[in-house]
Amino acid sequence: MPVPLRAPTPLRSPDTTRATLLAAIAVAALLVTHASGANARSHRVVEQSADGSTTARTGVARAAPGGGGGMLRGRSVTTDGQGNGSMRSGAAVAGPHGATAVRQGQSTRNADSTASHSSAIAAQGAQAAVQSTGAATRNADGSVTQGRTTTATSATTGNSVQASSSYNKDTGLNRSANCFDASGTAMACPARP
Repeated sequence: MPVPLRAPTPLRSPDTTRATLLAAIAVAALLVTHASGANARSHRVVEQSADGSTTARTGVARAAPGGGGGMLRGRSVTTDGQGNGSMRSGAAVAGPHGATAVRQGQSTRNADSTASHSSAIAAQGAQAAVQSTGAATRNADGSVTQGRTTTATSATTGNSVQASSSYNKDTGLNRSANCFDASGTAMACPARP
């Protein structure tokens, strides 16, 4: 069954942005911690269960030279030997000047040819913050439904733009963009240069 697409939501508060960042960092850290031994920079583990399923976990942890940031990345893939599989992943990067970026995602593939994917990305730096979430599904008949919403917020003005796109075979591709001031009130989007 296709995942219903949600209408654009108002600008998130800084507290919500931080919560999204922390949640994605936690996913990446959990995957890396589970897959990595002490002092390991990268590791891969494959586990086979009595029910015939197999899970492969990989993790990478890397610090930048001189303590100027670092990176965590983890992935877990599970298959059941009957044509069904799932994957989840998380990654977090910190730059030397305080910029951060995180991503988390999960995908499923079923024996009946249905599939789904969802992901979220958040990044922030001195000039702006960006958040993006999306999802896609494929039905057994091959039809695809997908959607994504991205919000970019200026660190200088607090103004933001939220762009949304969706696609399905009946309505085709639809796009929209909405702009908000620092208080979250809708405003006219500035003209492109």
